[in-house]
Amino acid sequence: MWIIAVIAMLCWSGSDIFSKIGSKQEDKLSHYKVGVAVGLVMGAHAIYEVVVGGVPITFSDIITYLPASFFYIVSMVVGYLGLRYIELSVSSPICNGSGAVTAILCMLVFGVTFNPDADGNQVFLNAPIIAGIACIVIGIIALGFIDNMEDDDLRAKRQMTAYRKYTKSFWAISLPVLYCILDSCGTFVDTLIADNYVGKLIEMGQSEAVAETLAGDVLNTAYEFTWLAVAIVFAIYVFAVKKEKVDKKSDGTKLLGGICEAVGQVFYMMVIVAGYVPGYVIISAYCAVSMIWGRIFLKEKLSAKHYIALAIAFAGILILGFYDV
Repeated sequence: MWIIAVIAMLCWSGSDIFSKIGSKQEDKLSHYKVGVAVGLVMGAHAIYEVVVGGVPITFSDIITYLPASFFYIVSMVVGYLGLRYIELSVSSPICNGSGAVTAILCMLVFGVTFNPDADGNQVFLNAPIIAGIACIVIGIIALGFIDNMEDDDLRAKRQMTAYRKYTKSFWAISLPVLYCILDSCGTFVDTLIADNYVGKLIEMGQSEAVAETLAGDVLNTAYEFTWLAVAIVFAIYVFAVKKEKVDKKSDGTKLLGGICEAVGQVFYMMVIVAGYVPGYVIISAYCAVSMIWGRIFLKEKLSAKHYIALAIAFAGILILGFYDV
């Protein structure tokens, strides 16, 4: 199972770097184009799952999962938009901090406490998880301050060898933060929908194991069909309304990003269904791999302060992955 987790990690980091490379800074429609690529690949896989895999999905299932799909898709489009304004080495770890926000949402909504309940049920929060949340929050806030307070001359100097140059702006750092918030909302809603869906299947006579697997297949396929619908709308806007021409090089790179995103999603769901907790840690490390790709292929170089803040945030991500938030 660890191999599956590694594949998911590599695919999602591959999605990061291919989407980044394919998003030209001067292209104001790049985030829509990446969305088209991702949606088309997602849709192709959804059709395969229905035709070949026999996933029994209905239009009602798509509507049921729509709230989660909405948050996930909007967050991803926001993330693709942010690729034009900030280093991948900074944006990816911030985006991946959504687990901490999800935990905070559960605390606020469900009133999670630090002690087991009267029946001895499993506690959601414990000291390591609290430490993980704190690390991510501190790391992200620190990144924001460091990136916006960095001296312009120092920024220009460290970006001298990079393929892309960025100027400090609140807009640049706010986009990955917004992604983080929206994605965490999607995860929160996703959990509620999935639990309710599994419960209904069990009431219909399915075993818990079968119900969980079937729910995972159906809801993931519903998500992919929603992405396909969004991709069609984006394609009409970009290529019919805005009369954009297909750029074989940059759009082909975006398509590779879409393929990596879809394949990573498939292997991620395998890890989730199997309940392989160490796999969550492995997959959550994809932002670190994205940083490596950014350093190798985009020649991104951050300051020592950036790396310290990233290390703190990344430590929190690993903690939350290990404890399965």
